[in-house]
Amino acid sequence: MADYDLTSRIAPHLDRHLVFPLLEFLQERELYADDEILKAKIQLLSQTNMVDYAMDIHKALYHTEDVPQEMVGRRVEVVARLKSLEELAAPLISFLQNASLVQELRPDKQYNIQMLHDRFQQIGADQIEALYQYAKFQFECGNYSGAADYLYQYRALCTNSERSLSALWGKLAAEILMQNWDTALEELNRLKEIIDSKSFASPLNQLQNRIWLMHWSLFIFFNHENGRNGIIDLFFQDRYLNAIQTNAHHLLRYVATAVIVNKRRRNMLKELVKVIQQELHSYKDPITEFLECLYVNYDFDGAQKKLKECEQVILNDPFLGKRIEDSNFTTVPLREEFLENARLFVFETYCRIHRCIDISVLAEKLNLNMSYDEALVWITNLIRNSKLEAKIDAVLGTVTMPIVHQNVHEQIIEAMKNLNMRTYLLAKNIVEPAQAAQATR
Repeated sequence: MADYDLTSRIAPHLDRHLVFPLLEFLQERELYADDEILKAKIQLLSQTNMVDYAMDIHKALYHTEDVPQEMVGRRVEVVARLKSLEELAAPLISFLQNASLVQELRPDKQYNIQMLHDRFQQIGADQIEALYQYAKFQFECGNYSGAADYLYQYRALCTNSERSLSALWGKLAAEILMQNWDTALEELNRLKEIIDSKSFASPLNQLQNRIWLMHWSLFIFFNHENGRNGIIDLFFQDRYLNAIQTNAHHLLRYVATAVIVNKRRRNMLKELVKVIQQELHSYKDPITEFLECLYVNYDFDGAQKKLKECEQVILNDPFLGKRIEDSNFTTVPLREEFLENARLFVFETYCRIHRCIDISVLAEKLNLNMSYDEALVWITNLIRNSKLEAKIDAVLGTVTMPIVHQNVHEQIIEAMKNLNMRTYLLAKNIVEPAQAAQATR
């Protein structure tokens, strides 16, 4: 299943610290040789300040207590630089640690800077810049909690929009790595608002920021309780869907999974299938191919085969294969939800095409490893929970579908179902940038 691993495609769009959880997952799943993963970790760590961690991995990889002299030298440099930045930022950090003084800060950043300079002569532009460098250095050392706090304070004082945006990216990464999903979602929405309203040097730069945002959002959306709605809301916005189709086709795996497992967002299925068809030449995997087999080719044998592959893709994907430990059992909740909903898709589509279906054949199409009686009970419950008016003949062992003639009015209603949502999104995409532009005048 390493052929379907997207780490090499996703990693270039992530901060290097965010790549570590992906490597940890791959190491646990044993998709690659352990030595390969350890070497990849050392390569990543060489560009951070987490020297002690790099030393530990080097010892595990080469089965030795000795470490290269360059690592020892690098550690000396990191400690010295950390001490230097700490001294430069000390006056401002001391101020920020005093809650009563911090209360005097206002939304007016110019006021804050002037107030600090007037009341504390040792605090000026150099100390504010030192706070940013110190926070960034703490992040590179793996102290994500400290980095998040300092970056938050820095943004309250920073008047440079580019630096403020960089600090917000760092704050988002720190919250993700600490698994503070509610706070991370707030920072994600704040960052999205800035990206959509900011004037970038070029459209390509703005496109790249949107692609980064979508990749970073995967950590949040597949862990936050409302994440499956969140990813659909974000990825289906025209500007973000265009970004996926331009330079991030592999993200179709995640939005497709979100649509499949989210019963309340079935209305997005038609648009999703259309995009999958358009991008077949650029990207496909078992999850997108399952939808293609089912809704484009009506190939139920192909869909059955792809469904088996989908299960393995989910189990071996760092975002989809999240495991829950319960006593002596380990479960992958998304796997169960995906299979249940995917089988419902197969069932509904198969029933709409055939008037009379043999239950044994249907159980085979649904990839149910059950006895006939178990399959009968399962299909009965499925019919109760679906919108199909199917009838089961237990004696003949068949499922019968009544003929339904949809009148013209019903066809119009069906065609107009998504019009309100589409109109709202289009209006939002036009109004928001205009309001932001007017606010900056």
